[in-house]
Amino acid sequence: MPTKRKNKRPSWDEYFMELAQVVKKRTNCLRNAYGSLIVKDFRIISTGYVGTPHGIKNCLAGGCERCARREKGEIKTHEYQESCICIHAEQNAIIQAAYQGSSTKGAMMYSTISPCSSCAKMIINAGITRFVYNKPHHDKEGIELLKKAKVKVDIQT
Repeated sequence: MPTKRKNKRPSWDEYFMELAQVVKKRTNCLRNAYGSLIVKDFRIISTGYVGTPHGIKNCLAGGCERCARREKGEIKTHEYQESCICIHAEQNAIIQAAYQGSSTKGAMMYSTISPCSSCAKMIINAGITRFVYNKPHHDKEGIELLKKAKVKVDIQT
């Protein structure tokens, strides 16, 4: 006879969002820690976190001059974002899926933050059909782009 569990079993959304929180711990960026994962048929096909490209010194170790300048107070939070060499969590998850040869068509993405407009464009063109997040990004256009492209958007807090 089965015993009664003390803890509630998480829903799939809760489960994958908790895993995205774990993934974000691998972030090597001075400015932000975010994590994403791509799920297809309830199986994780890739993960991504904010960080520098392969072979480049980690941002935490001084690899990104823009982030270092921001930390020193030489530039403001959203200044010179285009010069940051760190890759967003959503971008890294899509890139890693491609690198491993996994199709993202029809997949879902779970992320600890809503996408910026650049990431939203990648999500749309990667064929991801559902995006779940738990914190809004300052760039509100990302969510609007997903909705215009008929990507289902949900918030999981």
